[in-house]
Order: sequence, then structure tokens, then C-alpha cells
Amino acid sequence: MTGATDPWTAAMRAGDYAAAWRLCDAVLAQRRRERIDCGRWPRHLQFLWDGTPPDGRRVLVHCYHGLGDTLQFVRFLPALRARAARVTLWVQPALLELLRGCEGVDRLAALHDRAPDLERDLDVESMELAHVLRVGPQDLPGPVPYLHVPGAGRRPAGDPALRVGLAWRAGDWNPARSLPVAALAGLATVPGGRWHSVQYGDAAPRFARDLACRNLVAQARCLQTLDLVISVDTMTAHLSGALGLPVWTLLPHAADWRWGERRDDSPWYPTMRLFRQPRAGAWDAVLERVGDALGALAVATERRGRGGEFTIGDARRS
Repeated sequence: MTGATDPWTAAMRAGDYAAAWRLCDAVLAQRRRERIDCGRWPRHLQFLWDGTPPDGRRVLVHCYHGLGDTLQFVRFLPALRARAARVTLWVQPALLELLRGCEGVDRLAALHDRAPDLERDLDVESMELAHVLRVGPQDLPGPVPYLHVPGAGRRPAGDPALRVGLAWRAGDWNPARSLPVAALAGLATVPGGRWHSVQYGDAAPRFARDLACRNLVAQARCLQTLDLVISVDTMTAHLSGALGLPVWTLLPHAADWRWGERRDDSPWYPTMRLFRQPRAGAWDAVLERVGDALGALAVATERRGRGGEFTIGDARRS
């Protein structure tokens, strides 16, 4: 139920989560009646929860979607654990170290391609947790940050420049979310900026220092040394938001349901600001707005360099 025009997507974009859960309930009832077996479907299309309440049960949470999806939805694990007897998170290996010690988890296990050999009474996919728990907009964002990295990185003291991280490429399954790295060149003209690439696997643009790390704990520490992260809709945006860092997320015109409609903030991440394409493919318009906002933010950063205050609010309001 993730199409661009289906009723569930429309309800979630409008923030009417109660209507979305009623639709999910109807689909769940239909699956029961028709005894649909999705076990041979691609994992990201599989549904796992059978409607059984988690209360007093050993719950296995499967992470079958992207890394960013997992980072967005692990916020619900403490609420799940408050009702369940035990919670095991079967998670992508790349996230194991980052999520070690994550609140609401009794056991972490590395996701693999075979059937899970883990004891449980109930299976849930991580993106089903909001339905299982009947989450409403009033429940968001919850405590932020909800990810905490040992040995957290720190911004270098005494550096008056605006330290900005850039991530421009999302997953290959949706090219519309990515922008050409060459399109970022205009940002280099913003005065007072010090640029850093946090795009793993791609060469950094000439004007940026490469801070991208394969290890996500190391990447989180690097992000914490920056004043601001500018990212397309990909894992880096979710990681920054979960860490409570200032992040500007650049969205395609047909943005995912989780970003709502016609808003420049996110109920999921209070430190995030959204920049939307006015029409399909119009990254030039997005980057023009980002450049203007960066200019205002550079002024705030200069105040800090003169002994003034610089806060997350400066990055959000500029």
C-alpha cells in the first residue's frame, strides 16, 4: 500500500493516520479470509503481522526495507517493548553496531537471506510497527535524539566557518530522488561555507572534503562534527534526524508519503527542514532556495564566530 495515489498513501500524507490504520485493518482481514501466503514474494513486499497483539509475546522485528526505513522506525521499539515479553531486532548487518544498545531491544541479530532461526511468538516487519501500535501524529516524533553513538563526534572549536555535509545520491531503485553532483557546484559560492561530502561510494566534488565512511558509527560521529547536513531522501537524512542533528532534506516533486504534503518541516524529525521540487526534475529551483537559506545561515554562523550563539534553530529557521 505505497502507491502514489492509493487511499492509504493519501491518508498518511494528510496526517490522517487513523484512517490509514482502518484501511490496513481491512486489508489484514482480507488476507486472513483468503489465506494469502506472501512467503515467496520479494521481502520488501511481504507482510508479516497477522493482527495478533504483541502483549506478553516474544516479538521478532524483521527489517526488510532500506537502512533509512529501519532508522526511521526503530523509534517505536521502546513502545513495543513496553507491551511485549521480549523484542528481537533482526536487522541489516550494516546497522548492527549503530543500533547496539538501542532502547527497546533485548537482542540484536544479523539479517540474512534464509528463514529466521530465532525464537518468537509473533513476527512483525519494522514498517508495520506504526500500525501495530496505532501510532498517531500526536505520538511523533517521540524522544529525539533516539540514536546515541558512543564517543560522539564534536565540532572543532574555534572554527567560524559553516561546516556543511552533502549527500546527493539515493538508492538506484528510485533515480528521481538523486541529483547530479555537478548541480551542487553553485553552493560552493556561498560565503563562509566549509563543505564536506558524506556520500559514501561517490567521489567528493572538488570543493568538498571527503568525510564519507562505510562504517555507520564512524559516519554518525562525522555528522556530529558538522553544523548542517544537506541530503536527498536517503539513509543519511534519517540518520541525521535520528541523531537530532540539523538536516535539510531535498525532495523530488512526487515525494514519499512520510514527508506529508506542502510542508517544509517533518513531524518525524524536529531538526529537519524540507525543500521540495516545485515540479518534476526541478533541482535547480530547490538548490536556489537552499543557497539563499545557506546565505542567511552563514550570517548566523559568523555571529557565533564573534562570540554569539548558534543553535539548531538557526539551521531550521534560516
